[in-house]
Amino acid sequence: MKEKGLHPKNKFNKGYNFDDLMIKNPVLKELVIKNKFDAITIDFSDPKAVKELNKALLFTFDKITVWDFPDENLCPPIPGRLDYIHHLADLISSEENIKILDIGTGATCIYPLLGVAEYAWSFTASDIDLESLDTAQDIIYDNKLESKIELRQQFDEQQILKGILKEDDLFSATMCNPPFYKSAAEAQGANRRKTRNLGNNAVRNFSGNNNELWYIGGEKAFLHNYLYESSLFKDKSKWFTSLVSKKENIESLEKSSKKLGVTAFKVIPMSQGNKVSRIVCWSFNSL
Repeated sequence: MKEKGLHPKNKFNKGYNFDDLMIKNPVLKELVIKNKFDAITIDFSDPKAVKELNKALLFTFDKITVWDFPDENLCPPIPGRLDYIHHLADLISSEENIKILDIGTGATCIYPLLGVAEYAWSFTASDIDLESLDTAQDIIYDNKLESKIELRQQFDEQQILKGILKEDDLFSATMCNPPFYKSAAEAQGANRRKTRNLGNNAVRNFSGNNNELWYIGGEKAFLHNYLYESSLFKDKSKWFTSLVSKKENIESLEKSSKKLGVTAFKVIPMSQGNKVSRIVCWSFNSL
């Protein structure tokens, strides 16, 4: 199975070898099926199958051997998450001793894991949910990555960088996959539409709890808050970046960035299968 539109350096851009993946994660053997073309795949409406497939994909990295997290937490699609890492690497290619701040790392700690496994970067990762941080810390311990990944808790849900950044922090870049719904009700409505399309009316195939899925004001409010706070800590990171799912949010973000003194603003297109997204990047530094 080939993923369309991935970064040229993405190891999954030529497809999956299910025979190899079932060796990496034997649980996957019980969940594979054959499609109408007699090719091996999984039922993408089955959250367990999706989770075990993504575990297998992650285990193709030698540094990652354990990845356990509760079923209610969002299961990230590994190829798409890896794409963000590769695009970020292109952005900061001239940097040395790279350290990244991951905002809202979640229980899976996926961006730090991929950044360490692919590029040996160091990470500081934040989240507001203590249970998610506890799970992420277990994953870090299980993979012996304590020297590469540090976790910090955000205690104020209205803040993004405030309360996380310390006086001696200096990052090559920050990264973020923001919540994109305005409320729990909006997230649930989107889930109902998605599961109908997948032919499964019971569950969200990638799961996800409240703080992972929604933020008051939605993606636009989160991004503008993030942009404003970055102007207060402009010397703490060479680049500030975020995934943006809604294209219409970019124009207002770029206008606001100019008012706040941003000197460089870039939009990097991303696509995985039929899903189109983009990374927005801004900097206050002379580049």
